[in-house]
Amino acid sequence: MLCAFVEVWGEEAFRRAGEVDARVDAGERLPLAGVPIGVKGRHGLRTAGPLLAAGCVAVGATSVPGPGTAWQTWGLGRYGRTVNPWRHDRTPGGSSAGSAAAVAAGLVPLATGSDGAGSVRLPAAWCGVVGLKAGNGRLPSADRTGLMAPGVLARSVGDVSAYWSVMSGEEPRSASSPPVAVWSADLGFDDPDPDIVAVAHAGAARLAEARALRLVRPGIPLRLEDPASAWLALRTPGADPTAAHRVRAENDRRLDALFAEADLLLTPTAPTPPHGHDGPGDRYSTALTWAFNLSGHPAISIPAGFGPDGCPVGLQLVAPHGREDLLLWTVRCAHI
Repeated sequence: MLCAFVEVWGEEAFRRAGEVDARVDAGERLPLAGVPIGVKGRHGLRTAGPLLAAGCVAVGATSVPGPGTAWQTWGLGRYGRTVNPWRHDRTPGGSSAGSAAAVAAGLVPLATGSDGAGSVRLPAAWCGVVGLKAGNGRLPSADRTGLMAPGVLARSVGDVSAYWSVMSGEEPRSASSPPVAVWSADLGFDDPDPDIVAVAHAGAARLAEARALRLVRPGIPLRLEDPASAWLALRTPGADPTAAHRVRAENDRRLDALFAEADLLLTPTAPTPPHGHDGPGDRYSTALTWAFNLSGHPAISIPAGFGPDGCPVGLQLVAPHGREDLLLWTVRCAHI
C-alpha cells in the first residue's frame, strides 16, 4: 500500500467531472478538461484554483510529513507512512511525498506541490518523475520567508508545461538555439554520493547528445557558500538574519556571474539515494536544492536513470530568474 493520499474525494470528483462535461458541452474551452489531479495536503485546493478553472478534477489530498521529526523527506498517508513506489522500504522524499508517489504509480498524471527546500524536486528525483519549482515570487505563495514556491509533479514535461501555462498565463516559447549549460556535481560545498553523481552526469550528457543543450566548462568553477545556516536562520523565528543575508548576497553574486556566461546550471537533484523510513541520518538530502530556494531561481528535476539500489536518480536544471520557459523547452527537446 502506497499511502499516497490522506483523503480521496470519489463522489465529489464524479460531481466535478460532470460539471466539466457540461462546461465543455456549452462550448467553453478548457485546456485541462477532465484531467484528474492530486493536491498537496488537506488545504491544497486553496492554491489549485486556476487548475480547477481550466477543467482539472481534484480527486484527493496527497500525503505530507506528519509530526514528530525535524526532517521532512517523508509522508504520512491515511493508513500509514507513504512508501516509494520503486522500493517500499525507502521514502518517496518530501514534503510533497504523496504527490510524487501518486504520480509515479500512475494514480494521477499530475499533482501539486510546494517547494521550500527541495520539497518538489527531491520526491520527483526519488520517485522518477518530473518536478518543477517555480521561481520565487512567480506564483502566489503565502510563505512569509520568501523561500517557499509553488510547484508541480508529473510524469511528462508536457503535463508540467500545461500546468505552467495555466498557472502563469504564459505560453510556451522556443529557443533559437540549444542553451549553454554548465555542470556542477557539488555546487562547491557538498560531498555527493559518487554513484549518484555518475548517473546524473550521464543524464546531462544525454541531453547534450539530444542537442537539447550544449555542455561547456565554466571559466571559473562554481563555488557557492553552503546555504544550510542561512536557510535555517530565515526559517527560525527570532533568529538574526544578518549572516543569512550575507550568504544570500554572495551566492547571488556568484550565480549572476555564472548566468552571464551560461543559460543553465545542471546538478544532481539529491546528493544521496532515497533513505529508509527511519530518516536521513546526518546528511542533508536538500544540500543541492535549497540553494535555489535561497536564491529564488526556477529549477526542475527530471529522471536521469537508476542508482545501484534500484531507485531513480534525478538531474536538476536551474535557469535564470523568470526563465521557467527555458527549463521546459530544454526538457521537451529531450522528449522527457
